[in-house]
Amino acid sequence: MKQRQFDPLKLDVEAFARDAGELQGEWSMVELPRLAESASEESPAASWPPLRWSVSGERLNPRAAEPQTWLHLEAEATVTLVCQRCLQPYAQHLAVQRSLRFVRDEDMAAQLDADSDEDVLAMSRSLDLRELIEDELLLELPLVPRHEECPEPLVHADDDLPEPAQDEKPHPFAALAALKGKGRPQ
Repeated sequence: MKQRQFDPLKLDVEAFARDAGELQGEWSMVELPRLAESASEESPAASWPPLRWSVSGERLNPRAAEPQTWLHLEAEATVTLVCQRCLQPYAQHLAVQRSLRFVRDEDMAAQLDADSDEDVLAMSRSLDLRELIEDELLLELPLVPRHEECPEPLVHADDDLPEPAQDEKPHPFAALAALKGKGRPQ
């Protein structure tokens, strides 16, 4: 039997899982515009290594339950971000490994997603895998991008400030301390 050809940009999830399909490939990071927006100006997305990905489909038939449709995806990418401590670019490795369960409609997906630890999505006859993988990689981006250890010592803002001038006025609480000591009953 001839293996059916599947388009990763218009994937029929149900047929892919039923056929236990497998796909893999590489995409230029320029093809992932939302992820490319996170690039540092010194290192545009066009200079990043390509995203490597693979996906496989699976159809499970548990007893006394309706069949389950699963997609198992893996993706790896390296993006260049700006460290928020030293403001220098650095390479951030991103890796995703997810199993997604597909159900017949949005209502069922919302209910199952709330009730279980599984990642549940509504079935689609035309799923854009590139968009799904980009979503997963965006979720892997660090909230505060930074080096583990910055390559150069950090300059503190207060290192450049002159020493504050010493006021000749006494500290305001010094007068209260003196009153407290003198005002005690004997």
